[in-house]
Amino acid sequence: MKKIINPWKEVEGYNCFGCAQQNQAGLKMEFYEDGDEVLSIWKPRPEYQGWIDTLHGGIQAVLLDEICAWTIVRKLQTTGVTSKMETRYRKPISTDDSHIVLRATIREVKRNVVLVEAKLYNQYAELCTEALCTYFTFSKEKAKEEMRFLGCEVESEEILPLI
Repeated sequence: MKKIINPWKEVEGYNCFGCAQQNQAGLKMEFYEDGDEVLSIWKPRPEYQGWIDTLHGGIQAVLLDEICAWTIVRKLQTTGVTSKMETRYRKPISTDDSHIVLRATIREVKRNVVLVEAKLYNQYAELCTEALCTYFTFSKEKAKEEMRFLGCEVESEEILPLI
C-alpha cells in the first residue's frame, strides 16, 4: 500500500472540503493505492453526526464521492466531475468508531464516462454504506494542462505520484 501525494496542497485557494488538510471544517481525507483499489482510513468525529453518535448520511456521501474522484485521478490519470451517485445505506456508523475504511475501484470505462464503486466499512470491517458514482472525465491532456495552470508539477505521465 502506497500513499498518494496530493498535488494541490500548495495551490493558493485550494480548500477542498474532502481532502484539503488546511480546511478546518473539512474531512482532511488521505488516500492510498492498494492494487486495483484506492483506499482511505478516516476517523469519524462528533461534529459530523446526524442522529446522536451516528455519522450523518451526507458526510458519508461526501466521503464516498471523494474517494471515487481520487480513484479516477490515480487510476486513469485524469480528472472529471460526478454526474450521478447512487448511495445505499446499509448500517449506521458510530461517530465513536476508532476509524472507518473506504475502498473504491473502477468498475467500467466507456470513453469519457466511468463507473466507480465505493464501499465504506466500520471499525469492525462491516459494510455500512456503498455507492456507485458515474463520472464524466476529461482527456488526459486537458487534465495535465489544468494541473500546470494551477501550478502543480506534472512529472512524466502521472498526475498523482506515489510516496
